[in-house]
Amino acid sequence: MSQPGEQRGSAPVTAFELQRPRLFGLAYRMLGSAADAEDVVQDVFLRWHGTEPGSVEKPSAWLAKVATNLCLNRLGSAPIRRERYIGSWLPEPVLTSEGALGPLETAEQRDTVSLAFLVLAERLTPGERAVFVLREAFGYSHREVAELVGLSESNCRQLHSRARKRLSAARLPPSANDDPESRILVDRFLAAARGGDLAGLERMLAEDVTAVADGGGTPGVARLPVRGAEKVARYLTVVTSRYVEGLTVSVCEVNGTVAAAGWFASRLLGVVVPDVANGRITNIHILANPGKLRFVGTQLARLSHSEAPFGS
Repeated sequence: MSQPGEQRGSAPVTAFELQRPRLFGLAYRMLGSAADAEDVVQDVFLRWHGTEPGSVEKPSAWLAKVATNLCLNRLGSAPIRRERYIGSWLPEPVLTSEGALGPLETAEQRDTVSLAFLVLAERLTPGERAVFVLREAFGYSHREVAELVGLSESNCRQLHSRARKRLSAARLPPSANDDPESRILVDRFLAAARGGDLAGLERMLAEDVTAVADGGGTPGVARLPVRGAEKVARYLTVVTSRYVEGLTVSVCEVNGTVAAAGWFASRLLGVVVPDVANGRITNIHILANPGKLRFVGTQLARLSHSEAPFGS
């Protein structure tokens, strides 16, 4: 597969920078962490910088292979870190209106950056996740995937098939909600939550709605999922009531879908990412771990003078 920056003799730094967004998007889909993805990209650059100029015939393939292997190494220790994590674990949010994760033009590209997918991808083996991401999000052929991960083509086909079955069985939610109707629903949802309108909130929530909050041990953040329209509505109104004065909320595009960022006293409190289906909110992801908000906080700060951070 031909990618930008394939020309032999290109300046090493220029060739790498052409691939940086793609490498970050690959590492993030593999790891679910913007901080870890940045570390992987930096490690790839150091290895790339150590090669002889012109010695790599296809820079994009070489860089993707190195990035994939580095991610596989990190995924090996991920289960241990998850076991030690306090409360529910969610991926780090990433503002996607600037193209931070590369093009999101197809359903596959958008689905593989959604929080729902990244949570379900934790159930896959490292090999299954690598093969699925490379095949679905980046369009590599099975032969190319085999070359990147160092396995046989038949083995990669089996891994891809198993990954698809596991994800299908887990019922991945519909593609990201970035349509005008979803934006209107989220606006109404936020207004009801801030206004303490329990009845209004319940009408917008599916009966079996689930709210999952990742606070990493932050006080006041639920450590277990909250289920059911009535309980979720009460939980949200209690949380927002703590910041009646001085709470600023902006709608933005996070992980390919409409979301909301809440600020208090110039501090990013959290990011709320709802899943919408059939005009109702079916799932709510709440990111409130300060460590997981650094990357998206920096992104939002860059857009602070923009009129509308939502949409690309």
